[in-house]
Amino acid sequence: MPGPSPVPRPVQRSTLRQQIADALRDEALAGRLPAGQPFTVKEIAEQYGVSATPVREALLDLASQGLLDAEQHRGFQVHEFTLDDYRCMIEARTLIIEGIFRSCAERALRTASPAALASVRRRAEEAERAARAGDLDILIGYDLRFWRELGGLIANAYVSDFLDRVRMQSWVFTVPYLRRLPDLGDRLWRGHCELVEAVTQQDAAAAQRIVAVYNEQALTLIEGIQRAERPDPA
Repeated sequence: MPGPSPVPRPVQRSTLRQQIADALRDEALAGRLPAGQPFTVKEIAEQYGVSATPVREALLDLASQGLLDAEQHRGFQVHEFTLDDYRCMIEARTLIIEGIFRSCAERALRTASPAALASVRRRAEEAERAARAGDLDILIGYDLRFWRELGGLIANAYVSDFLDRVRMQSWVFTVPYLRRLPDLGDRLWRGHCELVEAVTQQDAAAAQRIVAVYNEQALTLIEGIQRAERPDPA
């Protein structure tokens, strides 16, 4: 007598949706999906050879993260952030990180596993190597993972997710400017390991100083590029 039929596993439709969202996010982060250039669900579906439904879902996910704008009858486009937006992003991520260091660092280090701390250090080293080499594509991936894992130490998904979102938006804004520079090796921040050491020592003041220097350098760099490209009023 045959046994009971196996219970069918539910179809994980979100898998394809997430893959498409990840691919499009990478394109936006790398600057290969220019801000302000509209595209449709149909175009993306044809590009990836999939149906329209997971593409539409993926695009709406990215829109909810503030990376895309959805325009009626025109489709989607990467959001065009401004320098004022970038200044607000820096202020927001500074407040988040200061809150982490001030309120959560001791608890996070007390409860974090050695494997988690080792992974954060590894990401820091990888990000620094990419920054020294001026390899922007590799740096973006490792930098996002570094901050994601560093924020993850506090075991507060709301805080770490918000920090991750702001950092992605920051990269989407800055990458087109950075790609205009001929040599990035001496321009990119590479204080990841120094920051990890300050966090490990529970030195909140040192960590905040490192982040303040990083933010000042980042903003000064982008402001300098904009000034250099601005037409001479004379």
